[in-house]
Amino acid sequence: MRLEGYWGVGPKTAAVLRDSIGEQHAIEAIESADIRTLTEAGLQRGRVVRILRRANGKAGIDVLGTSDSRSVYDDLLTLASSYAVSEHAADRIRVMTPLTDRDAIADRLDDVLAAKTAWQELSEADHERIDEIFAAYDAAGETDRAAVDAALALDDLGLAGSTFAQLTEIDTAALTEAAGVLGTVRDTNDGPVVAEGADAELDRLREQREAASTLQAGAFDIIESVRSTGVRDMDDFQRDVLDHIAAETGVEYAVVREATPDEAVDAADFVGSTLRALVSALDRAVDGRNETVLADRRDRIDAAADDVAGAVDAVSDIALLLSLGRFAAAYDLQRPTLVDDGLAVVGARNLFLDGDVQPITYGVGSHGLTDTERALSPPSGDRVTVLTGANSGGKTTLLETLSQVALLTAMGLPAPAERSEVGLFDTIVFHRRHASFNAGVLESTLKSIVPPLTTGGRTLMLVDEFEAITEPGRAADLLNGLVSLTVEQSALGVYVTHLADDLSPLPETARIDGIFAEGLTPDLELRVDYQPRFGTVGKSTPEFIVSRLVANATDRAERAGFESLAAAVGEEAVQRTLSDVQWR
Repeated sequence: MRLEGYWGVGPKTAAVLRDSIGEQHAIEAIESADIRTLTEAGLQRGRVVRILRRANGKAGIDVLGTSDSRSVYDDLLTLASSYAVSEHAADRIRVMTPLTDRDAIADRLDDVLAAKTAWQELSEADHERIDEIFAAYDAAGETDRAAVDAALALDDLGLAGSTFAQLTEIDTAALTEAAGVLGTVRDTNDGPVVAEGADAELDRLREQREAASTLQAGAFDIIESVRSTGVRDMDDFQRDVLDHIAAETGVEYAVVREATPDEAVDAADFVGSTLRALVSALDRAVDGRNETVLADRRDRIDAAADDVAGAVDAVSDIALLLSLGRFAAAYDLQRPTLVDDGLAVVGARNLFLDGDVQPITYGVGSHGLTDTERALSPPSGDRVTVLTGANSGGKTTLLETLSQVALLTAMGLPAPAERSEVGLFDTIVFHRRHASFNAGVLESTLKSIVPPLTTGGRTLMLVDEFEAITEPGRAADLLNGLVSLTVEQSALGVYVTHLADDLSPLPETARIDGIFAEGLTPDLELRVDYQPRFGTVGKSTPEFIVSRLVANATDRAERAGFESLAAAVGEEAVQRTLSDVQWR
């Protein structure tokens, strides 16, 4: 396959890769999701991630039905990758895509939850040690030697076992032997060479050659130095030159003597010819010793080749699992139950919210969940829910939470809920509220959210305040049509709206739920019960907002204006709210 055969790799991108690392190396990097190699080759990281996601999971990417679905997906992977123990593990997380095979989802869930348990059972000191191991692995450039060292260190830490079975399949004795020779050979333009420090004899020969080369560059200095000692004749001169060269280079006198020319025209010719011949002899000695050591290293490396390759794969896979387990432990993610249809959660939390978050129980479609702790039993069997309620009541957050649960499950990752049941969806359509009131936005929105309903696949619709993009009367008609279409196509949907009272009778398998504001806190903050009430239209309760404005008004005229609004929304309700706040 040529580079241009991959999604997102055009002629210019292909040319950059060919010029920097070559076509075959680039293809190998794409197939192995090697973000580092591709970015170092000159591509922008964002582009690399998009290419690799398509190259390694196109069918999964197609599950993301809208830009908002893709945004949640990106944010989830960014969050998960922040818990990675190595740079390559972070890259592998960033290119994960939804899985389309139920068995693959179940298998990954098994692995990640086992890694979560393993991470939780490790001590803080073990966590720090793991960070140190993979920091060294990253710093070494993820070489074979770095992988071997990491594998041995992880084995010493006691990670080998059923959770990380890759380590138990490796011969650690062979790895220890390989560790002694890996990294002692480096590639150069002239071929493989033994690194400095790997062989004492080779290091000695190289030092002698370097010293001889240095003397060769200053041959006339040798002549002046020897003559300054007061030599009497040519024989004395030659003997003193050889003594000088032997002393300066550390080469045995007999070896230097063998390099002398049979005849020399003068002193300069004698010194120059001797040094040229000596450097050549040392070059041959260095090359010969290099080949001897290389042959020994190759034999020892080849003997452990399978174990080294196993270590490379094991360290990469263990880093990924530890990273995902660490992420799951940090947010107490739990195994979702995979079902044929439906989406239901008990005690769900939005991963993008900080602080103390009220857990939510909710469900659409068929499910078997009840929340005994909170005495909640989400109705089962309704294909569509219409979610209503107060502004700032958490309706959009609930949609986003449901999309997080569905997307994480699709990627084989545990969910941010105490319990959940999640179907396998062909398309997940999440549409946030976009306050742009024009025909173009309406058309683009309909083109985004309607086609997935007509493909015949399993579709999850999570649509927020559809009325924000057209006038309320017509929005109610369109929303009613979307609800009916969702039911007709056997899809699941949660639609957030303030127009529940304007909808014509809903299909039998649709229901209306509501979120309610309950009042104001002593600090005049809106107090909301974010848990939806099933089968009940939520109220926006504007009297709470007006009450806050009246209470906070410092200007007399401004206060009078807000009191006029209080009369419009129900002065008695406003006064009751103010009284509640005052005496609370």
